[in-house]
Amino acid sequence: MRNYVQPGDVITVPASADIEAGDLVVIGSLVGVAAADAKSGNHVSLKTTGIFNMPKVSAQAWTIGAPIYWDGSVATTVSTDNDLIGVAVAVAANPSPSGQVRLSS
Repeated sequence: MRNYVQPGDVITVPASADIEAGDLVVIGSLVGVAAADAKSGNHVSLKTTGIFNMPKVSAQAWTIGAPIYWDGSVATTVSTDNDLIGVAVAVAANPSPSGQVRLSS
């Protein structure tokens, strides 16, 4: 294929802010988890597929398959003005600090 570029499960983008490894990065509809630390303006590799433990709204109980959104700091089941990032792949109790999310691609 002459038009093939790369697999796409890891992509490199410029960091718009200081980022730590494991941070969720949302750029428009692009969602990924930082593979390493990066300073603002430098490049950072994002893992765009896979299942990750994400900090969540503690008071929410998640069911498997529930759509999960990002409110800018934690994962939530509430969609109002939040970015869809994936689906829950394990039950997460109320209360609990984190839940497992399969990133949407």
